[in-house]
Amino acid sequence: MISSLRIAFAATLVGLNTLIHALPLLGLAVVKLALPVARWRDAISSLLTRMAESWIGVNSAAIRAFTPTRIVLIGEFAPDPRGRYLVLCNHRSWCDIPMLQAAFNRRIPLLRFFLKQELIWVPVLGLAWWALDFPFMRRHSRAKLQRDPNLRGKDLEATRRACAKFAARPVSIMNFVEGTRFTAAKHAARASPYRHLLRPRAGGTAAVLDAMAGKLDAVLDVTLVYSDAEPSIAALLAGRLGRVEVHLRERTIPADLAQGGDYESDAGYRIACQRWLNALWVEKDALLGTRLADTGAAPE
Repeated sequence: MISSLRIAFAATLVGLNTLIHALPLLGLAVVKLALPVARWRDAISSLLTRMAESWIGVNSAAIRAFTPTRIVLIGEFAPDPRGRYLVLCNHRSWCDIPMLQAAFNRRIPLLRFFLKQELIWVPVLGLAWWALDFPFMRRHSRAKLQRDPNLRGKDLEATRRACAKFAARPVSIMNFVEGTRFTAAKHAARASPYRHLLRPRAGGTAAVLDAMAGKLDAVLDVTLVYSDAEPSIAALLAGRLGRVEVHLRERTIPADLAQGGDYESDAGYRIACQRWLNALWVEKDALLGTRLADTGAAPE
């Protein structure tokens, strides 16, 4: 009963905060769309970003005030709010997003995620994400891509168009490299060589590196460790998540990848991207194993 009341109260608070911030944000987005001068649109974009950071700040304060969840950022990093970063992270649950937002809000530029095209229809939030220039992508199955290889090129072109908006302004481009949330069933079905992770998918990361060639300051390698419960939005709102560790390593982009390349046509570039991500994933898997053992969490 108490858990149900906690969920209802926390969800209501987050919902009200979303409405309070999203409605004026959408109004400004309409103004931005109508402005004829790029400098004016950029000024509105900065204001929209500050409003989004305020929304995230209130949500994060609610998590601290009404749940036992404690988000601990671990790692040495000199954040630059004017920087341009590619953020790579493991993916466990939808609650990864509020955890990452709470850890990095106002420390680095606003995290922008690649979203499925269908999410633009989510009430209120879909339009807010659009107003904030979150890139929307169409996801195609392997079978569909085999039937129509041209779709793969369209995905990459959409990534380039999205990243072109970020080339001249501060940004943190967020990529869940596994492409989907980790589950034991997916882990088994995909024969992952890692104990706590799915295989990384290099295509999306390579597309960002190519689109932002030479313009990224660093890669932020992030590992989320949930030590108390199976993570979910419901578990977060019900107060079942305790300590959440956000491990951070700032990494230099390898010289042979920093200027981008043709992932589809250049086998050497493709192999270099895959080897780089696989090496990161070996380290990430080892870190997860160590931290889960230290905290007494059950094996995943």
